[in-house]
Amino acid sequence: MMELTTVQIDKPENINFILGQTHFIKTVEDVHEALVTAVPNIKFGLAFCEASGECLIRWTGTDDDLIELAKQNAQALSAGHCFILFLGKDFYPINVLKAVQAVPEVVGIFCATANPTQVVIAETEQGRGILGVIDGFPSKGIEDEDDIAWRKNLLRAIGYKLS
Repeated sequence: MMELTTVQIDKPENINFILGQTHFIKTVEDVHEALVTAVPNIKFGLAFCEASGECLIRWTGTDDDLIELAKQNAQALSAGHCFILFLGKDFYPINVLKAVQAVPEVVGIFCATANPTQVVIAETEQGRGILGVIDGFPSKGIEDEDDIAWRKNLLRAIGYKLS
């Protein structure tokens, strides 16, 4: 028998996170090293749900509040071999996502976002697993010329495009 539930990711509005799946306890140390190598002085908290052996929530990070946030959300998920990584203010997934994906233990990424997010969980007699995520809100329409101009101006204003 399988039961489906959703878990709301609990976080401050402006905090980005990456939710993924991995396969080995070494993930905690390797993702930590990848992050501090990719972005010196990065602030983050990481938690990993171990799915065999002691089945503990393993954790690391460079910011105590973000570490606590990661541990609390990992415990709410309690899904086999998932990890959740919270990034500090002014740190973004675009700056670290390729480094995280390059970690040999990382199997995949479910989302990288600051949006309100719900995680769809399947639970059986054996355990829990992530089926997918609900990232943000439904589309409200198709952008027009004014919306295109706004998007392009935003990217330049925040420094992601030059001209």
